[in-house]
Amino acid sequence: MTNFHFIGIKGSGMSALAQVLHDMKKQVQGSDVEKQFFTQRPLEQKGINLLPFERNNIKSDQQVIVSAAYGDDHEEVQRAHELGLEVKKYPTFLGEFIQNFTSIAVTGAHGKTSTTGLLAHVLGSAFPTSYLIGDGTGKGEEDSTYFAFEACEYRRHFLNYKPDYCIMTNVDFDHPDYFKDVQDVFSAFQEMAMQVKKAIVACGDDEHLQGIHANVPVVYYGFGEHNDFQARNVETTNEGTQFDVYVRNSLYGTFTIPGYGKHNVLNALAVIALCHYENVPADVVATHLKTFKGVKRRFTEKVIDKQVLIDDYAHHPTEIAATIEATKQKYPDYNVVAIFQPHTFTRTKTFINEFAESLKQADVVYLCDIFGSAREQAGSLTIGDLKDLIPNAQLITEESIDVLKNHENSVLLFMGAGDIQKFQQAYEKAISN
Repeated sequence: MTNFHFIGIKGSGMSALAQVLHDMKKQVQGSDVEKQFFTQRPLEQKGINLLPFERNNIKSDQQVIVSAAYGDDHEEVQRAHELGLEVKKYPTFLGEFIQNFTSIAVTGAHGKTSTTGLLAHVLGSAFPTSYLIGDGTGKGEEDSTYFAFEACEYRRHFLNYKPDYCIMTNVDFDHPDYFKDVQDVFSAFQEMAMQVKKAIVACGDDEHLQGIHANVPVVYYGFGEHNDFQARNVETTNEGTQFDVYVRNSLYGTFTIPGYGKHNVLNALAVIALCHYENVPADVVATHLKTFKGVKRRFTEKVIDKQVLIDDYAHHPTEIAATIEATKQKYPDYNVVAIFQPHTFTRTKTFINEFAESLKQADVVYLCDIFGSAREQAGSLTIGDLKDLIPNAQLITEESIDVLKNHENSVLLFMGAGDIQKFQQAYEKAISN
């Protein structure tokens, strides 16, 4: 039996892949830094052995998978090479692994994780489906027909994959530390499109995706009448959002999702279109769309007295605007209080005006200090530069978190891709004392 060792197992993709292989009855272990990450909880629950980085973790009978974040100078990678072992980067291994299934890559600047989660839930209700989601969730089925997985465009990692299908949710300028502009992003998606083997399901409301070229059919979804799959008669209810779907102008069915906001309707349309292509009955799709519980760190709600606390991964102006819109739809009688932690100095600097505009949609804005990534620990920009662009915005720290107690009948929206959760945890601790 192959023993898999993951170097950097707490990374979201790595954690998910380790879970998939474990569920498929493979021997799995991994190593990482000793800091706690939310991605390690499911690994611990499955009894997967987690070790601190140490060269002696590497043994001659292992297949070694390394996170794309680590290079040949890592002590465990060096040890693997000394033992003559082949070391595969995460994207390389995943690209080979998906060839065992009918594979569906989900990519896009925004909405990847939620759409992958929704697809896995609906498809998995009809057929054996394994999946890998960017929130650190993975599930393996030994007899899988399908493999649904999140494919990230950052550093063009998704070009390691040649999937049967690809869902493309949108093209937007992000990761300014790597991509030059939105055209550079689009060129990566165009390259990915040429690698897809059966069909592409793309959002036709996205002007960039309208220009995608491929050697396979491109099926478009969206609100516009030009789409193959079009959402009409969208209504907000207490249960969520209801809408009709027309396939090339013929009524296909009426669907309800528990979520709110246009972005959630679009995510559902992508899944409906893919399932239609694979002949999953409309009533099966409709039944399971209703029961989707969401994915980690995407509009995760907690009600405490007269406040609703929401944890969300939104870290780009487009995502912030969508999250605030969804909050207002679900809680029309509440004030929306945004607590935002910018993620990386390059992203904050590049989109500072767009961040300000999207945050202004909230009733009250609090800003946490900028979270530097592993690639950049500091920059000349400060959180004060963003604060100056938003009227009445205030800075907040874990020590001053008590100020949030003043907002009764409010939704406290904690947004960010860094460690924004520590602010919510500090606040929950403050109100429990």
